[in-house]
Amino acid sequence: MSVLTTENEQFMINGEPIQIISGAIHYFRVVPEYWKDRLLKLKACGFNTVETYVPWNFHEPKPGEFQFEGQADIVKFIETAAEIGLYVIIRPSPYICAEWEFGGLPSWLLKDQGMRLRCYHAPFLKRVDEYYDVLLPKFKPLLCTNGGPIIAMQIENEYGSYGNDTKYLEYLRDGMASRGMDVLLFTSDGPTDFMFQGGMIPGVLETANFGSRPEESFAKLEEYQPNAPKMCMEFWNGWFDHWGEEHHTRNADDVADVLDRMLGMNASVNFYMFHGGTNFGFFNGANHGKGYEPTITSYDYDVLIDESGTPTDKFFKVREVISKYVNLEPLNLPEPIKKKAYGEVHLTQQKRLFDGLPQLSSPISKTCPETMEEIGQDYGFILYTTHVSGPRPETKLNLQDVHDRALIYLDGEFKGVIERWNEDTEILLSIPDGGATLSILVENMGRINYGPKLKDYKGITEGVRLGAQFLYHWTIHSLPLNDLTGLTFDTDYEVYSEVPAFYKGTLHINEVSDTFINTEGWTKGVAYINGFNLGRYWEIGPQKTLYVPAPLLKEGENEIILFELHGTKNRVVTFSDQPKLS
Repeated sequence: MSVLTTENEQFMINGEPIQIISGAIHYFRVVPEYWKDRLLKLKACGFNTVETYVPWNFHEPKPGEFQFEGQADIVKFIETAAEIGLYVIIRPSPYICAEWEFGGLPSWLLKDQGMRLRCYHAPFLKRVDEYYDVLLPKFKPLLCTNGGPIIAMQIENEYGSYGNDTKYLEYLRDGMASRGMDVLLFTSDGPTDFMFQGGMIPGVLETANFGSRPEESFAKLEEYQPNAPKMCMEFWNGWFDHWGEEHHTRNADDVADVLDRMLGMNASVNFYMFHGGTNFGFFNGANHGKGYEPTITSYDYDVLIDESGTPTDKFFKVREVISKYVNLEPLNLPEPIKKKAYGEVHLTQQKRLFDGLPQLSSPISKTCPETMEEIGQDYGFILYTTHVSGPRPETKLNLQDVHDRALIYLDGEFKGVIERWNEDTEILLSIPDGGATLSILVENMGRINYGPKLKDYKGITEGVRLGAQFLYHWTIHSLPLNDLTGLTFDTDYEVYSEVPAFYKGTLHINEVSDTFINTEGWTKGVAYINGFNLGRYWEIGPQKTLYVPAPLLKEGENEIILFELHGTKNRVVTFSDQPKLS
């Protein structure tokens, strides 16, 4: 049994000093077949601990319906780390941020219009308790106090950046303790006065999150928590990307220098990230700074192990620094995972969205254009349709507070896009005698994961006006697009310009390897392989390829489907052996 405690400014395990050198790997961003590979590389780099968040929405997709299998099998992930000889830090706080959809909170919380998040609000705490009653008992036999690898657990994540409800934090602390979580509990916050003031509570170790200037950050932490171990719980050695931005990178020598300074201060560290992984499906989050900023599919993060598991220059520079403080064995990496360029695949079958609606969704009639959350939908798209009486002269269409990107059609003809970050876009509609059918397809591009705008409803959140007049009585189609097996395709070669459609093709392979699907030439949409949602693509970049791990493929025929919103001139995708993230 190896129990982590603190003694003055030192972490101790079984009475012996330990400097925690940890790295973040999110099991929910990596296919389970590759967990061991990534963990072995963490150990080979000289790390003694792995850290992971636990996203609530990944484990309780519907109220009271829990999943802990496959990619959600966190127990297996922790057991695999233990087999390799790693300690484990877990962060199962209700909210995780992590550039993950809604910061890990389940979207169904928002069905309750009065829900208050991340505070001492009884309905919210009731849901947390119900989740913890299922989740935390799974960790109990894995705690270091019971002979397992889990040495520490976080009660909330960067709470001081959000609020100052310490009664809420104490409730979480006490709830973990009452459920037998008797390991070291901690919080983590940015190293500023107001963040520490809002995020710290008695009896819980505070840690700091930063990417540079460790001397200043630890000095500020010591002001609030003297005579305690120093730990950077998130050492930001890379960064994430938003759509339409440049791909972020950080100099490896700079990262090595900051690490050297931290270890030289006898501080402990957790790299955020060690290996980023992928925001498969619709699980990317979004920020709201200058405006709404959705995160891309890749979570490569420019860190020590890239998205497809290859060690980067940072890996070797960091290992060199660690070797100054730890006696490392000779480097022994797992066999490299093969990558193959399978070449071009022609997508020869298609189905227009509007033709396939009966196979994808049952219509719902509502007076107002309700949000995804109101009708019980979590991710994907939502289609609103109504009849507008005519004649009417050219009049501006107004979508009040659309979240996030709306495609407008009048009698099936594309009229333009209205985006959340550009709501003043002018779309003028002329309605003929007899009226016309107005259809609005809205894409949920990821709920906000950080800051004061967490309550991020999706779809049309207020209403639709033509000129000054609100339009009522809508037919709504919920389109989570999590199962396309019922969709039938037509075999022809027509390309629908500006009409959303599904395009299908077959990849024939003899040897299964990792690969990357290049979507250059396509405009915007979602890619599937053998029914698995690889994530979003968008021509504005920076990301131009989607990572396809080998376990998603099979020898023989592999089904490729692209749900393309705007059309393409060349219905071809290319499978390459290299990513293109910038």
